[in-house]
Amino acid sequence: MWTEEAAATAEARESGIRNKSSSSSQIPVVGVVTEDDEAQGVFKPMDLNRVIKLLEETDKDGLEEKQLKFVKKLVQCFQNGLPLRDLAQICKILNLCAGKIKNQPRFVESACDIIKLCGLPFLKKKVSDEITYAEDTANSIALLGDLMKIPSSELRIQICKCIVDFYHAEPPKKHIPGYQQASSSYKIQMAEVGGLAKTMVQSITLLENQLVEKLWVLKVLQHLSTSEVNCAIMMKAQAASGICTHLNDPDPSGQLLFRSSEILWNLLEKSSKEEVIQQLSNLECLLALKEVFTNLFMRGFSHYDRQLRNDILVITTIIAQNPEAPMIECGFTKDLILFATFNEVKSQNLLVKGLKLSNSYEDFELKKLLFNVIVILCKDLPTVQLLIDGKVILALFTYVKKPEKQKIMDWSAAQHEELQLHAIATLSSVAPLLIEEYMSCQGNARVLAFLEWCESEDLFFSHGNSFHGTGGRGNKFAQMRYSLRLLRAMVYLEDETVNTDLCEKGTIQQMIGIFKNIISKPNEKEEAIVLEIQSDILLILSGLCENHIQRKLQALMQLLIVFHHPVPGLLWKNNHNLPYWEPELNIKAMRKEIFGTEGVDIVLHVMKTDPRKLQSGLGYNVLLFSTLDSIWCCILGCYPSEDYFLEKEGIFLLLDVLALNQKKFCNLILGIMVEFCDNPKTAAHVNAWQGTKDQTAASLLIKLWRKEEKELGVKRDKNGKIIDTKKPLFTSFQEEQKIIPLPANCPSIAVMDVSENIRAKIYAILGKLDFENLPGLSAEDFVTLCIIHRYLDFKIGEIWNEMYEEIKLEKLRPVTTDKKALEAITTASENVGKMVASLQSEIIESQARQDVQNEQKVYAKIQATHKQRELANKSWENFLARTSNAKTLKKAKRLQEKAIEASRYHKRPQNAVFHQTDIKGLNTTVPAGGVVTVESTPARLVGGPLADTDIALKKLPIRGGALQRVKAVEIVDAPKKSIPM
Repeated sequence: MWTEEAAATAEARESGIRNKSSSSSQIPVVGVVTEDDEAQGVFKPMDLNRVIKLLEETDKDGLEEKQLKFVKKLVQCFQNGLPLRDLAQICKILNLCAGKIKNQPRFVESACDIIKLCGLPFLKKKVSDEITYAEDTANSIALLGDLMKIPSSELRIQICKCIVDFYHAEPPKKHIPGYQQASSSYKIQMAEVGGLAKTMVQSITLLENQLVEKLWVLKVLQHLSTSEVNCAIMMKAQAASGICTHLNDPDPSGQLLFRSSEILWNLLEKSSKEEVIQQLSNLECLLALKEVFTNLFMRGFSHYDRQLRNDILVITTIIAQNPEAPMIECGFTKDLILFATFNEVKSQNLLVKGLKLSNSYEDFELKKLLFNVIVILCKDLPTVQLLIDGKVILALFTYVKKPEKQKIMDWSAAQHEELQLHAIATLSSVAPLLIEEYMSCQGNARVLAFLEWCESEDLFFSHGNSFHGTGGRGNKFAQMRYSLRLLRAMVYLEDETVNTDLCEKGTIQQMIGIFKNIISKPNEKEEAIVLEIQSDILLILSGLCENHIQRKLQALMQLLIVFHHPVPGLLWKNNHNLPYWEPELNIKAMRKEIFGTEGVDIVLHVMKTDPRKLQSGLGYNVLLFSTLDSIWCCILGCYPSEDYFLEKEGIFLLLDVLALNQKKFCNLILGIMVEFCDNPKTAAHVNAWQGTKDQTAASLLIKLWRKEEKELGVKRDKNGKIIDTKKPLFTSFQEEQKIIPLPANCPSIAVMDVSENIRAKIYAILGKLDFENLPGLSAEDFVTLCIIHRYLDFKIGEIWNEMYEEIKLEKLRPVTTDKKALEAITTASENVGKMVASLQSEIIESQARQDVQNEQKVYAKIQATHKQRELANKSWENFLARTSNAKTLKKAKRLQEKAIEASRYHKRPQNAVFHQTDIKGLNTTVPAGGVVTVESTPARLVGGPLADTDIALKKLPIRGGALQRVKAVEIVDAPKKSIPM
């Protein structure tokens, strides 16, 4: 019915159009086209206001015919398109025609003809017309939605066809001179501005039993929902819930379901997903979805039906992510679990009786979607009982086995492999919730047997086509990867029944064997997958060995021996006051020993990884974290493993990683070091380590302390000295955070600071290494070491000060004794700070003096070097002077002789024989060698042994004949004749 509300809405739009149009000084005109003009494509001016005035007239004879005639002429004039400048008047004429339909049904045809014109291209005379007439155009298109309220099937269908034509624009049949077509997306944009989508959604409620009109409206909404703006408008009009509740309306053609699902898909993709889910999470919508899906699942056999069924299931899966959706209440969860498992677990339910999935692509996708929806549903804890009733664990475990030869399978090899991987991945989410069912199905045994096949050399060609099969083409890595994920999920439940069963089945040895096998066969092509497998193996081993520390057991036993105090799990044997552990505890204590040296070897292998690979992004970081976790859980606390780790230089490897200065590893490594230092053999290894530039472990730890304090904003001067002796450890966060009174069971900021940074761990390590005997420290290190040494004192004082401040804030007055004690404690803490600051000052001054002394030594060395160079230069100058000037040479000779004579002993003993040692007449000041050996010199050359040297030299030929005839001279170790010079 054309209601008063609709009339008011239309009138409001008209008034807006009228106000916009009245501003024009010219009278809007249209062209009445003659046959000649039509051939030329030219408009003939016509007064549109006259047509409007005519339609507004009433109660005249023959008026209706005249009005219809004018409208018909108008339609003929605009058969090639509507000018934008005339659109407001034309839509006003349309609105007047629509208003007459109730009493004058003949106007339906006229209104439909004008609406057909709206489907034609809009024409603009100027480029700016699209902007100038944007508001008129938006109001005109919005009017089409308002006209959907008129109870005329023909009119509604024509409106829908017109809107659909917006998305299938065609060029004008004839070109009109002076006009050009508006852009193809102009109408779509104006429909968004005018809010057409809202009125079209609201019109669905007017079409409850009118299938044809409803299908046309859904077709329009299907086109409109391709825009994000329209989707947002539709959601405000509750489009999602309104469309979903009508999914089951009778429709022999099947278009209603198809178009409705398409609209829901568009809303999910192009609007707020959370808002759509919220609208669909009601009982009425879910019942509609359930009925549609069940009907398609049981009776849909065509390709189209199966695709539609899968689409509905995906929409349902998205809704199931909302924990508030009444999936269980409407019975949908139970049906979905039944549909997911009926192939593997036989059921007598009538819904699946006689049903069987084919290996078609749609049914294969359905199976994967059902596995996926189980993962979503299991997040809602009330679903657990339904999963138990549906025997989901048993159904999924039917895929966890090696392929059997010569067995007829419902799926192809590639499909079965993908479903197998998907089933194992689903088990990783479901099995931790159903531990009893997992154990009753012998889950651990099945998974370990499957892993054994994965490690074997059996021929198997995997396809690796799916998401889960990534990296598994031609190998069994994908199967191993997801099986290990399942085991990891079960181990980290910390359920003793599960973990004990795994250890009894030899899981620790099997995991180590798999790891060693992978190491022996490197695969660079699938390196990322291999690293993930190695990480999972180490995490599984850590989970099995965690919290079973031999050291703690032994310490407890010693305490029990001392105090003779019985505890659960401990029995006293033979009345000798000696405890022994029950078998269960013995098994727990032995898990680390089972890990043994083979386990330590694989840990050391990973620790030796090239540090440059940590930045590769392939997963080496995760592997290193897993390795450090396995050191903490599997090695620490077991003395044989600790000793073997130390023997293989494991501490050196830990310190090498710590020296990389990567903050993400520091905290964990330092925690491991603290525990290792309980072993008396560790200190020697730590002190023996040397890093780059001969850096020692103590120096590295102190450097980490300084870096941590810098990041925390602790106040220190340029030399690292304490500035505030009252709060020597205060961080910038503690300075900003005001002290507030807290309950006794809540740790304060000062206490939380201990666990939130690495300072406490560094203090513990250096304390166990002995603060007094740390090698390789500089003065700067000693300044920092003073603070570290007093860390515990400072922290205790900080906590007492915090308590004192809290008492003041709570306006409590302690008794005199307590007040004196508090003041004494805070004063003592401050005195410790002053003492440390004084000691730091002495170290700094001592280092300054030492630096000055070292500097003086260097200068003295430089000075000595320069003096030596001067003496060498002077000696060289004297040598040149002697060789170039005979007088200088003789003078030097005389000085040399005097010196020789002065050095001789003048008192001669009686009967002593004096031998002349110098050679007279020899003008040289360069001493010859200490010993000269002459084999045989002819007497004719020297005139005999007692001949005068000066006479012998006079007889020498000018060419030096004597020297030419002397035989070769050689120096030997044992001289034949020695002549002192």
